[in-house]
Amino acid sequence: MMKRPSSYNTKQREAVLEYIISLRNTHVTAAQIVSHFEDKDILVGRTTIYRHIDKLIREGKLRKYNVDGIVGTCYQYITDSEEQQQQLLLKCEDCGELIHSECDELDDIHRHIYQDHTFKVNTAKTVFYGKCGTCVHNA
Repeated sequence: MMKRPSSYNTKQREAVLEYIISLRNTHVTAAQIVSHFEDKDILVGRTTIYRHIDKLIREGKLRKYNVDGIVGTCYQYITDSEEQQQQLLLKCEDCGELIHSECDELDDIHRHIYQDHTFKVNTAKTVFYGKCGTCVHNA
């Protein structure tokens, strides 16, 4: 059996990572990553993409989200400055948009919940449901 050179996987890994980084603070599903490379006629297999996503999660470079109503797990790149930052997800119940919210007030909410209720919030799984600005204005 012929073995592929390790640089081949490194190039694919870098392509996957660069694409996710280019999305800035938005999330992406593995299916969207596959579609991106297919649209660009870049040969990166689905299994390879999943393997690299898993490795990037283990390395702490990606956040993994499982939000109900969204087909597939969502992933987001973590910058060095975001690594320690609290984050909540805001999900629009009308259009399904998923918004990543990062602000200093979140620290106060988490501190209050821990101090007054002895409960540590898992920010990777915290989702507020409501309506996004577009849906509020279109109602």
